[in-house]
Amino acid sequence: MLNRQIVLIARPHGIPQPHHFEMRTADAPAVGPGQILVENVLLSIDPAQRGYVNDESNYTPPVAIGQVMRGLAVGRVVASNHPGFHAGEHVYGWFGWQDYCACGAEAVLRRVQRRQASLPMAAGVLGINGLTAYIAFSELGAPKPGETVVVTAGAGAVGSLVGQLASLAGCRAIAIVGSEEKGRECVEKFSFAGYINYRRPWADALRHECPNGVDVLFDNVGGDLLDGILRCMNPCGRAIICGTVATTSWIPAPTGLRNEREILTRRLRVAGFVIFDHTSKFDAVAEKLAQLLAQGKLRAEVDIETDIERAPQALVDVYAGRNRGKKLICLRD
Repeated sequence: MLNRQIVLIARPHGIPQPHHFEMRTADAPAVGPGQILVENVLLSIDPAQRGYVNDESNYTPPVAIGQVMRGLAVGRVVASNHPGFHAGEHVYGWFGWQDYCACGAEAVLRRVQRRQASLPMAAGVLGINGLTAYIAFSELGAPKPGETVVVTAGAGAVGSLVGQLASLAGCRAIAIVGSEEKGRECVEKFSFAGYINYRRPWADALRHECPNGVDVLFDNVGGDLLDGILRCMNPCGRAIICGTVATTSWIPAPTGLRNEREILTRRLRVAGFVIFDHTSKFDAVAEKLAQLLAQGKLRAEVDIETDIERAPQALVDVYAGRNRGKKLICLRD
């Protein structure tokens, strides 16, 4: 069996581009003691992958030059030397941008329960996107009925789910997006009460859409939007920092945050959220999300391509906001 692999060949600064990668082929790896062989079905394209390849952050060691691109995937176990896994079952985990991965149990984040949803849903709404939206919003956002929730990147794979969860919690959700088309989509599909196009003058629009202030901010972008929204938050508001896509490079370090006084005087709670701190909750939360999907209370969209060589460009497209829903590369039926 041939194993197509997307390999990092140059260290990017900022958003990685297709020329930082190349596709190589090798034989499928042998399965060692205690390992499983996973045949990837769907590769996940995630904004966090920028941090996996550059050396601008010490959060996680970067992918080494010449190594397969780090990434999450849904795959099928085709061989097992591990007593806890069996051929034929589907798993979700760190299998990389490639056809086949030989790995230990530590690479698996969760087993995929086919009764819950389709495999694309397992890679998106039941994967880190939905898990992030649910855990971060419910635990750090602590929403109360009647509150106003603002979600940056509201049309994204995480933001679109937060808008729906906010509506289910009895809140009024406002999306911040990069186009009128995405704004309408947020209102028509994802239960937002309104939207703000940040490519137009947005400060006045924010005050217009949130006349009673902002109680919860779910922020996926950072930068000037974060600065501005903090000035509109109500006393004891909660700000969840979940992403920083507005910053194209961390070298040199950008200036900010300069709203310490807003945090102080408004008694805000500002908390960073990393989903992998919460792995023990994945199965239980995925089951809750699956029930919401089955009941028609949650809607999730996927944007699927079928060419593994397109994976690097797909990551660029996600940062540019050109995707419609969760971006995936489908390798096989």
